[in-house]
Amino acid sequence: MASALGVALLALLGTIYTGVTSRAAAREQTRVPTFESITARLDKERAEMEREITDLKRSQRMLLSYVRDLREALRRTGAEPPPPPPDLDLSPWDDLN
Repeated sequence: MASALGVALLALLGTIYTGVTSRAAAREQTRVPTFESITARLDKERAEMEREITDLKRSQRMLLSYVRDLREALRRTGAEPPPPPPDLDLSPWDDLN
């Protein structure tokens, strides 16, 4: 009878231990990022960076075009420099005045 009680107690302790460790493993699994979540985050970051690069290239092209037009107008004597395009942000150069 005592050995049956010992076996039952041992089985109960084993069941509790298994439940605790499986719950801990499940918590750990939810904290570990999956390959899909990592690639999704990297894809999102890459798309944002590509959008920023596209905007910077567009702004750079507009600025270069304006500077070329300005140089050409100033090269010719008496010419009035052309106004900047409305989309061109010249705020970084406001301190130069």
